[in-house]
Amino acid sequence: MDFTNSLPKETLLKLYKALITPRMIEEKMLIYLRQGKISKWFSGIGQEAISVGCTLAMEEEEFILPMHRNLGVFTAREVEFEQLFLQFQGKNGGFTKGRDRSFHFGSKAHHLVGMISHLGPQLGIADGIALANLLEKNKKATLVFTGDGGASEGDFHEALNVAAVWKLPVIFVVENNQWGLSTPSNQQFACKQFIDKGIGYGMEAVQLDGNNIVEVYEAISNIKQDISENPRPVLVECMTFRRRGHEEASGTKYYPEGLIEQWEEKDPVANYESYLLENKVLDEETIEKLKKEITKEVAAGFKRATETENILPNTDLELSDRFAPWEFEPTEPAGSKKEMRLIDAISDAMRLAMRKHDKLVLMGQDIADYGGVFKATEGFLEEFGPERVRNTPLCESAIVGAALGLSINGYKAMMEMQFSDFVTVGFNQIVNNLAKIHYRWGQNADVVVRMPTGAGVAAGPFHSQSTEGWFFHTPGLKIVYPSSPREAKGLLLAAFEDPNPVMFFEHKALYRSISEEVEEGYFTIEIGKANVVKEGNDVSVITYGLGVKWAEDLQENNRETSIEIVDLRTLSPLDTETIFNSLRKTNRVIVLHEANTTGGVGAEIATLINENCFEYLDAPVRRLGSLDTPVPFAAELEQNFFPLEELQEALTYLINY
Repeated sequence: MDFTNSLPKETLLKLYKALITPRMIEEKMLIYLRQGKISKWFSGIGQEAISVGCTLAMEEEEFILPMHRNLGVFTAREVEFEQLFLQFQGKNGGFTKGRDRSFHFGSKAHHLVGMISHLGPQLGIADGIALANLLEKNKKATLVFTGDGGASEGDFHEALNVAAVWKLPVIFVVENNQWGLSTPSNQQFACKQFIDKGIGYGMEAVQLDGNNIVEVYEAISNIKQDISENPRPVLVECMTFRRRGHEEASGTKYYPEGLIEQWEEKDPVANYESYLLENKVLDEETIEKLKKEITKEVAAGFKRATETENILPNTDLELSDRFAPWEFEPTEPAGSKKEMRLIDAISDAMRLAMRKHDKLVLMGQDIADYGGVFKATEGFLEEFGPERVRNTPLCESAIVGAALGLSINGYKAMMEMQFSDFVTVGFNQIVNNLAKIHYRWGQNADVVVRMPTGAGVAAGPFHSQSTEGWFFHTPGLKIVYPSSPREAKGLLLAAFEDPNPVMFFEHKALYRSISEEVEEGYFTIEIGKANVVKEGNDVSVITYGLGVKWAEDLQENNRETSIEIVDLRTLSPLDTETIFNSLRKTNRVIVLHEANTTGGVGAEIATLINENCFEYLDAPVRRLGSLDTPVPFAAELEQNFFPLEELQEALTYLINY
């Protein structure tokens, strides 16, 4: 192994101490694992040179996004041993309060963003962090790890593609350890090497000996310096080998005989140590002294962690930590009013938010020059420029990830799903990253995802779905679904102020079919509060979105019945107080929504009413949703899909019960 270099002695020694630290911790952790003092371990033995070399090549305030086998990233960033061990033991004082394991955490103080089990999504987050750096013009780079197995995921393609198109200063490091759990590389990909992929993205690609810490350190240092001055992404393939199992329980019986021994000869720690001894950079006495110091620090840190009491569950804390703290302070409407359609009010809200929040970035397909397929951002490019109004490739997952990355790095982000149906492609990022990140390690996600939704425009099965139910089941997301222009404006402006992830649903059929007088100035409406659109005494209709218009038509066609219409406006958090108060007054209720009946939001509301207001009911709760089919294309079939006839029947049933 060639360690030829021009590095000063102090750097060579720094690399050595940083290299042996994760190895010594791991050797201790494997003992503790057998003793039952930790529950799981993903070994990076044999791969330490990549973690340490990359980390020390980056500046301390530059973000790194590590993976399973990157203990050396954390130790090189000088994360306290005690806090690491508290994390590994699932105790308070760890980074996730016992809510997640091993390296599934981040630390803003150390500029680290941890992984989730799905591996690929953090690549898109790196794009967003790098975009914030690019907008700040601070000459900082970002480095993100993935494995050769994780690079099979679509997130790998999306993130590299976006980074290349936007010329983002990201170093994508593929740790090619040649196995994905028990699956060898020849069953993961057919290309010879990952650097061959670079040309497909218009991206430079470099292959390194991942077991040579000097080579890794020097190469990453040079790349980092270069892309800081001339922003662009670089793909780095580090060749190495995973000498232990994917995690300890999986073992290594699937390895061909002799393979582990072959790679032990290329051990990054032993070979570098030999090189330093041969060149008299250090001696045996120095090595022994360093190792004693590290052993002592590791033992002391683990002892303190072990002596810390196990977590006592606190249900109130568990529930409150789903969201980042935020005190809503209403901004009251002011100024003259103007007739606005729903689409006008949404556009007006975004324009005012962009003026108020100079670190708000809008992203989406065709939202810049074209103004979006619904023209919600028409004229924005001219006013706010291409850095803040960004057309995106068709990469929903990478763009949701980039929105989260922007938030991590101090920005606000809005992503427009061209149609809510397309959110399936970015679903993982939303439900496993945006929704869980504050609960897991206290990082907020200041992200709004706008969702043009709903049927009624003869757009067929893939442009008409009501998708809010998919997210209603996921803790940590706020879900807003206005039914009128004024509410859309006030709620969207509030969503941009809220530091939590907000799924903002906009019904396409209402974009240009309804209008009302709306204040022209900046104002907000509190998220989580329902609105009684019309008071009544005979029957309550609990609904949202297009359902509010159906309820108003029902009232118009049944004037002899006093119908109270409750517009939920927000599905999460749900305003149960307003729902229950209405039911206690009318004693009869229809729960109505456009989405398919089975498993919809209405089922939850009906259950809540039954559990909390049963004694007030004078008739059974009637729950109405659309047919349990995909949304059909033909206008006649689409009208049949809606529960309109059933709505009149339900009202008659309740009145006559």
